[in-house]
Amino acid sequence: MAGWNPWHGCHKISEGCHHCYVYRIDAEHGRDSSVVTKTREYTLPIEKKRNGEYRIAPGETVYTCFTSDFLLEDADPWRMAAWDMIRARQDLRFLFVTKRIHRLESCLPPDWGNGWEHVYICCTVENQKQAENRLPVFLRAPVCHKSIICEPLLEKIDLTPWLTPQIEQVSVGGESGPGARLCRYEWVVSLAEQCRQAGVPFHFRQTGALFEKDGKVYQIARKFQSSQAKKAGLDYEGNTK
Repeated sequence: MAGWNPWHGCHKISEGCHHCYVYRIDAEHGRDSSVVTKTREYTLPIEKKRNGEYRIAPGETVYTCFTSDFLLEDADPWRMAAWDMIRARQDLRFLFVTKRIHRLESCLPPDWGNGWEHVYICCTVENQKQAENRLPVFLRAPVCHKSIICEPLLEKIDLTPWLTPQIEQVSVGGESGPGARLCRYEWVVSLAEQCRQAGVPFHFRQTGALFEKDGKVYQIARKFQSSQAKKAGLDYEGNTK
């Protein structure tokens, strides 16, 4: 697993952005997250060590642009060169998460076709409104590997219209950090059941900091949020036929 943040900074565009962890961490260091800048690791995928080997070894999954959004408007001048680097490293798997799936087709390289096999795109939806806004666009998009991320999960969501064989996984999580909004167990169970009915793999990634189950609200420390989610036993690998 490797991380590559070719640019840093973003703009809040929907309800899930309100308590953005990038804004929170930047604020602790006196940095303005709304100022988008190209980073020093911009060329990381094609950088080599003294022995001639790539700094990111073949076979790695590269978590891309996790301190911004790969489809952010501000990054338009830099993105095509980033695509060039991604194209050059077909021995890696590049994964990015976006709230701007509506911009994808205008941001693609000319040889994208129906998608590049080594690029994985996750569309994030935090509530029903954003599911209805983003997922129809996502399903139409020319992408080889598509996943849905419901994080932070802010309300009960019906994903059934979009749980097609195109979707490789649905991942769910509550909100962490100061002022975290409530995540309810019943919302997670509903999504897990929707995925089982559709045969789509499901992963309950974390509870979040404020989690309600059976009418009781729990404040869960960050270090236990993933382990508590795992204990729920809701993960589903999908149809194996």
